[in-house]
Amino acid sequence: MFGNFLYFIVVLLIYSTYQPSEETGISSGEAISFFTGLVFFFYWTTRHSFKKLEKDIAAGNIFNPNQRFDTLVTRQSIMAVVIFSINIYVLDLPSYFTSTTVFREIPTLLALCFIALFIFYLCIIWDSAYTSQRLLHGDGMSLKEYIRSNISFSVPVFIPWMLLSGIADIVNLLPFEFPKTILSSPAGQAGYFLIFLLVLAFFAPVLIQRFWGCKPLADGIFRTRIESFLKNANVEYAEILNWPLFGGRMITAGVMGIVKKFRYILVTPALLRYLSPEELDAVMAHETGHVKKYHLVLYLFFFIGFMLLSYSVFNLIIFAVIYIEPVYHMTFGSDPTGTDMFSMVFSIIDVAVFIIYFRFIFGYFMRNFERQADIFVYELLDNATPLISSLEKIGAAGSHSPDKPNWHHFSISQRVGYLKKCEADRSWIERHNKKVKKSILIYTFLMIVIGGIGYNLNYGEAGKKLSRHFFETVITREIEKTPDNPILYRELGDYYYITIKKYRKAIESYEKSLLLEPDNPEVLNNMAWLYATCEDDYFRNPERALTLAKKALMLKKAPHILDTLAESYFVNQQYEMAVMTERRALEIAGKDRFHYQKQLKKYREALNSQSPNSI
Repeated sequence: MFGNFLYFIVVLLIYSTYQPSEETGISSGEAISFFTGLVFFFYWTTRHSFKKLEKDIAAGNIFNPNQRFDTLVTRQSIMAVVIFSINIYVLDLPSYFTSTTVFREIPTLLALCFIALFIFYLCIIWDSAYTSQRLLHGDGMSLKEYIRSNISFSVPVFIPWMLLSGIADIVNLLPFEFPKTILSSPAGQAGYFLIFLLVLAFFAPVLIQRFWGCKPLADGIFRTRIESFLKNANVEYAEILNWPLFGGRMITAGVMGIVKKFRYILVTPALLRYLSPEELDAVMAHETGHVKKYHLVLYLFFFIGFMLLSYSVFNLIIFAVIYIEPVYHMTFGSDPTGTDMFSMVFSIIDVAVFIIYFRFIFGYFMRNFERQADIFVYELLDNATPLISSLEKIGAAGSHSPDKPNWHHFSISQRVGYLKKCEADRSWIERHNKKVKKSILIYTFLMIVIGGIGYNLNYGEAGKKLSRHFFETVITREIEKTPDNPILYRELGDYYYITIKKYRKAIESYEKSLLLEPDNPEVLNNMAWLYATCEDDYFRNPERALTLAKKALMLKKAPHILDTLAESYFVNQQYEMAVMTERRALEIAGKDRFHYQKQLKKYREALNSQSPNSI
C-alpha cells in the first residue's frame, strides 16, 4: 500500500530533474508512434499477466496467491515507472509542449499532465488486477471503487509538490520584482521550501482527510469508548474520523497531524467490526504512542534530513562521475555540455539517493517507531494481551503472511514476538526506547556533519577549490586526448571566464574553439557576452560583441542568444534595438523569464532616459 507513495515520489523526481531539449532526437510522428506502441505493450503485458494469475487462482495452482498478486502488482508498477522515464528522457515528450503559452507560463500544468499519464498507467494495472483481487478477497467492492480507492490513497503525496510549484509559478507571473528576486536566489529557494514544509506539516492533514473521503465517526459506543480512552491518555485532537480505506475493508487505524487543532484519529469500519472493546483500547494506545513519542514531528525532521543529504552528497557524486573516466565518457561522450545525458544521470542519482534513504534509513526509523508505539501500550494498560490478540486477528484476516515484514513495518509475527518478550521481561521496553533515542542522536550527529560538508562544498572556499580542481583536471585530460575538439576549448573558455575570471585565457580558448568550428553559435554568444559585460574594462569591446552576437543569432535563434544581442545593443547605446530584441527573447523564453524581464526593464529605463516619449 505504501509502495505507491514511493512510485509517485520517484516519478516526481524523474520529471523534476528533466531538462527539455531544444532539439529532439526524433520527429513528433516517431515520438507518437513509439509512445502509442509502449502504451499498447504495457496494456497487453499487464492484462496477460493478470489473466494468467486469475486462471491459476481459480484452479488452485498457486501455493501463496496473495504473494504472487503483490509481486505482480509491484513488477508492473516498476514497469510503469520505467515506461514513464522513457516517455520523458528518450521520447522527450514534454519538449513538444513547452512552446505552448499556457505551459510555458505555468510549467506546473504541464507537469500535472504527465503525472496524470503515470496515473493512467497505474489505472491499467488496477483495472487488470481487479478480478484477481476479488477472487482473493471476495469483497463486494466495484471496479470503480477499487480504482478510486487506490488513487485517493496515493495521490495526496502530490499535494505538497503541486502547491509548492504552483505558488512559484504564480509568483513569477506577478508584476512584482521583490518575490521573484527572492525565489531566484539559492537562499530564497531554501527558505521558501522550509517555510512551505512547516506550514504544510500543520495544514496538510485537513486536505488529506478530505481527499480520502473521511467523515466524523458517528455517535455511539465506538466513538464514546475512543473519546474516553484518549481523554484518559491526555491526547488532544480535532476529530475522530471514519476512514473508508478500500471500501472500509482494511483493518487498520492511524493518526496524522502535528498540532492538536489539525490532528485526526482515523479508524476503518473493519477495525471496529472485528476488534473487541479491549482490543480497540490497545490500538488507541498504539496510536497514542505515536503522538506521545513525537513520531510525526520526527518524520518531518527525517524528511528535511533527506533534503539535506541530497543537497550535500550530490556534488560529491557529480565529481565522481566527472573524474572516473569510463563513467565520464558514458555520460558525456565527446560533448561535456550534453544536457540530455547529464539530466538523465542527475535523475538516476536523485532517484537512487531517494530509494536508498527511504528504504533503509527512513524505513529503519518507521519500523522501530511502530515497535515503540506497540510497547507504549504498557504506559496505559496493565499488559499487552489485547494488542497481541488484535495483531493476531489482523494477521489472520489479512491477505499477507504474518511472517512477512516490509520496509516500513516489522511482520505481525515479529511484533507479537517482541510484545511477548516484554510480557516475560519488562526490561525489553526500556531497551528499545534507548535504542530509538540512541539512533536519533547518531542520525542527528551525522546530519550535522553531512550538512557541514554540503555547505562547504557549495559555498565554502574548499568546495570552490575542489570544484575548480576537478573541472580543470578533466578538461585538460580530455584536450590532451582530443586536441581538435572545439567543445572542450569552449568549456575551458567558460571555466576561465566564469569560474576563475581569467579573461585573457578565456578569450584565447574561445578563439581556439572558433578556429576549429567558426560557426558555433554558443561560442560566439559566450564571447559576445564577455566583450559586452566583462568586469575588467580593458577587455570590453562593444563593437566586437555586437558583431559576434549578430552572427550567433543567424546560426541559432534562442532566447539566451537574443538576450546577448540585446545586451550588445545596450552597451553600444542602441537602446531601442535592445528593447525590441529583449522582447523577442522574452516571447520565446521557456524558463528564467525573470532574468529576461529584468533585462527588458533595464533597457526600457535607458531608452526612456534618452527619449522620454519612447516606450
